[in-house]
Amino acid sequence: MTEKTRLLEKWAEEYNRNQDGAIGITRGEPMCRHTTFRIGGEADLFLVPKDREAFRALIRAARETGTKYFLLGRGSNVLFDDAGYRGAVIGMGGLDSVRVEGNTVTAEAGALLAQVCKAARDASLTGLEFAYGIPGSVGGAVAMNAGAYGGEIRDVLCASTACDRETGEILDLEPEDQLFGYRDSVYRRGDLAVLSASFRLDEGEKETIAAKMTGIMDRRTSKQPLEFPSAGSVFKRPEGHFVGQMVEESGLKGYRIGGAEVSEKHAGFIVNRGGATSADVLALVEHIRDTVRKNYGVELECEIIRVV
Repeated sequence: MTEKTRLLEKWAEEYNRNQDGAIGITRGEPMCRHTTFRIGGEADLFLVPKDREAFRALIRAARETGTKYFLLGRGSNVLFDDAGYRGAVIGMGGLDSVRVEGNTVTAEAGALLAQVCKAARDASLTGLEFAYGIPGSVGGAVAMNAGAYGGEIRDVLCASTACDRETGEILDLEPEDQLFGYRDSVYRRGDLAVLSASFRLDEGEKETIAAKMTGIMDRRTSKQPLEFPSAGSVFKRPEGHFVGQMVEESGLKGYRIGGAEVSEKHAGFIVNRGGATSADVLALVEHIRDTVRKNYGVELECEIIRVV
């Protein structure tokens, strides 16, 4: 642990004495426990703020101490290095409230996207069904403009609340402020962190909504390798091409490096068949990219965020 990280730990301990334990503090936390890939070494410090003010104070303290840090949602699109993380990982899972007001569902950044979909269903609100089964948190889904089955977050998001990581200022963003693109948003281009998001939905029939959600989950289960740890789709879809089709036609289905394997169910996924390391995954990613480039002249862009 670096001296800067020790200073942040001491600050968090002092903050907790004054704020009734508002930040969870763990040393040497294995990141494989917090990612859907089940890969990653120990973070020097794992901090989980339990409310918005604790988050703001923690971000300010990290900046003032010069501590390297990474914001982690539910770990569905990230790959931590096997050597771990020399700094502080700030987990957003403590900010997980969901509330429904009229036709709007508002959720904090650490809430599971599936939890939000269920809240909408229970309130007979339609429009979020496409997101059911997308792993991860609201914050990650907004930042990535997550989408599936013909829908994207930008189709339903009406506002989000952000924290400027440089100043600690709280900002309310309207739809046009999000700068949404394909798997992109303002949150991936600067120093803003998602604190919460609001989704404006339409009234519907609860049974119809539930049936659609069940149908989408059935499709996911039949087509995606949900039985193995993974980080979801590995590559962004290049215009005019399907990644899974190119990888499969290149004969790479089932290709394995160490414990990492191109899924035999869906060639757009890399799965952890047991004991996979980050080095295994990265080597497999490069092999796929090289092969597709050679066969199709297409440059694949990796979606997975590498954390070192």
